[in-house]
Amino acid sequence: MATKLKRSELKNCIRDIPNFPKKGIIFKDLSTLLQNKDAFRKSVDLLARKFKKENIDLIVGVEARGFIFGATLAYKLKCGFVPVRKKGKLPYKTKSVTYQLEYGTDTLEVHEDAIAPGSRVLIVDDLLATGGTVKAVTDLVKGQKGNIIGLAFLVELSFLKGKEKLKDFPIYSIIQY
Repeated sequence: MATKLKRSELKNCIRDIPNFPKKGIIFKDLSTLLQNKDAFRKSVDLLARKFKKENIDLIVGVEARGFIFGATLAYKLKCGFVPVRKKGKLPYKTKSVTYQLEYGTDTLEVHEDAIAPGSRVLIVDDLLATGGTVKAVTDLVKGQKGNIIGLAFLVELSFLKGKEKLKDFPIYSIIQY
């Protein structure tokens, strides 16, 4: 059953935390949206509606909040779920990619057998900011010859221009700032 909460009301369910993780940043706290059963359901329903006809084989969820939306969406779309984790968190043989952060680098990994060549893949994360993390995930998926159908986010911070790093892929976000 669909919730009566309007799409435009979802923004009101996200809490702003000023000066986190550092001074000058306004952190978008999605935990308040997740706690609201109607807002969480509406978010997942909107994502599912967008991709229900795409015949997705796998959803790749980005650690950690991408697991919440990705796994829930995989259930709703009746497809598999693949976690992409930070280095050293996966128990089997992995493929990895190292990418630039604002200050330093980070490494993400996926099991080497997680994505069969030709699989139709949707990459899901909670929030698109600068695009660096998701760009790294697209490199992992392409390295396993997955066919990226799109990138899906609950929130997009448009002013950070993350889409510019991801021009090769269709991007869908529910809420924009």
